[in-house]
Amino acid sequence: MGRRKGIMSERFKEEIAKELGFYDVVQKDGWGGIRARDAGNMVKRAIELAEQQLLTKR
Repeated sequence: MGRRKGIMSERFKEEIAKELGFYDVVQKDGWGGIRARDAGNMVKRAIELAEQQLLTKR
């Protein structure tokens, strides 16, 4: 099975990880090393940013 291409770019995920303060873990252990809570917060933040973008385009 091929891996599904992620919706978020690697750079975008890195920016959010830096903003949320766990990018050091990503650098050390990769994305698999982050806690479930951090992954959830990352998704929540990405959604917030997407919603903000939609609102400013109106």
